[in-house]
Amino acid sequence: MRVIGICRFSYPAQGGFKRMHDSIEDREAYLYDPARMELRFRHFECLTLPSIAAQQNPDFTFLIVVGESLPKPYRDRLHDLTAAVPQIRVVAKPPMRHRSAMQLAIKEELGENEDESIQFRLDDDDAVAVGFTRSLRWSAKASRTMRKKWRTVAFEYNRGYSVALSDQGITAEEVQTPFWACGLAVLFRPNDPRTVMNYGHHKLHLDMPMISNPTPKMYLRSKHDDNDSGANFAPRSLQPLTDTDRTFFKRQFNVDEDQVKAVFSAPPVPAD
Repeated sequence: MRVIGICRFSYPAQGGFKRMHDSIEDREAYLYDPARMELRFRHFECLTLPSIAAQQNPDFTFLIVVGESLPKPYRDRLHDLTAAVPQIRVVAKPPMRHRSAMQLAIKEELGENEDESIQFRLDDDDAVAVGFTRSLRWSAKASRTMRKKWRTVAFEYNRGYSVALSDQGITAEEVQTPFWACGLAVLFRPNDPRTVMNYGHHKLHLDMPMISNPTPKMYLRSKHDDNDSGANFAPRSLQPLTDTDRTFFKRQFNVDEDQVKAVFSAPPVPAD
């Protein structure tokens, strides 16, 4: 069984963003703005990367899709950050529709596609628990008999945290929400032409059976000024971490508040 995650890192898609632009050049100018890129890199470095690097079951692939036009300083910075994580592959694509680019990256990674695959998507400013890929494999094994006649099945973990990062550290709010992308994965049979990117995560329950696990705290979803979801994601009760929270975040997500303070206090990395 293959486990494949996919992440869009400032990829200049045709569509796929709630913010609209008149041309690819306008979208690239927006995406590659130095202040925006610094914000994305800081969240990626403090949330997404450490949680992926610390997965307890290392048998998975994590694809990071970027544009072929990603400026060299950012491309080099991304490669430097991810070089020590063998599961990560940075994949460059020309501008095309968002879902088409992501689907193509997954299908290329699957190759002949002779095994079942579990596929998940993760934003470049969110995190999953270090037991995420291990739990997905366990869920697939435990549900084997039940899902014999199902073409696909989704696994959902609907409990986690909303978080905000700054040079002061982390503020957080425990949440339980249905169908957030950062807590979902889909299992596909061999040779299925579809991927997790063929479905809107908010509507997965309309297309396939779902196995929902409300027990583990499985994700961190960040809130900041560049959230594409905008007003649709507006946590209101974020609180500073307690000592117990800090210990739990480190153990559960490999997210370290001291690292957050250091990264967000550092001067911006030059863009050229």
